[in-house]
Amino acid sequence: MSFSCSLCGGNDLYLFAEDRRRPYYRCRCCALVQVPAPFHLSAEEEKAEYDKHDNGEDSPGYRSFLSRTLTPLMPRLTPGDKGLDYGCGAGALLAKMAGEQGFEFAAYDLYYFPDRAVLAARYQCVTLTEVIEHVADARALLDELSNLLAPGALLAIMTKRVLSAEAFSRWHYKNDPTHINFYSDETFAWIAAERGWTLEIVDKDVVFLRTSN
Repeated sequence: MSFSCSLCGGNDLYLFAEDRRRPYYRCRCCALVQVPAPFHLSAEEEKAEYDKHDNGEDSPGYRSFLSRTLTPLMPRLTPGDKGLDYGCGAGALLAKMAGEQGFEFAAYDLYYFPDRAVLAARYQCVTLTEVIEHVADARALLDELSNLLAPGALLAIMTKRVLSAEAFSRWHYKNDPTHINFYSDETFAWIAAERGWTLEIVDKDVVFLRTSN
């Protein structure tokens, strides 16, 4: 199968893993692991999968999950900073949690909060919690995010990261049919270098990227 990397546009991809559902290819340039387009869900099928999620804003477990991104983020913001929760899901809970701590966060989601007017502004912080792995066109996503980030702003990303081919073969995370792009430390380092951003590995699932001033 021949196709270009959705992040760097390179053509040097190799078969990284394969299961009964689909194959996974890794780019030798940016290290993104990606599922070929013929195996992607339609928009209707994708939303049907998301509608199965029960992430109500009164769920302590979901609040705890989102806090893994929000808690380390808060000390890095200054009073008056405004943020955007990109891909916020049906409840837009992270934006509400940020508001409880005195920060104004807008919310955007392709399916649940599709008002693109919020994408016309620039923010001191943009969060993506379990979003980036769902988006097929990785470069287009980063271009859009770049336009949303003010100078010196933070891009806070939560996604589980690729460790090795052996670990990937046993990884439950790849079994979600809506997960089509898989990032690693090497991929985020490539993004930082390519964009002129600074990378901070916060924990095993969270990275922060800061734009240049």
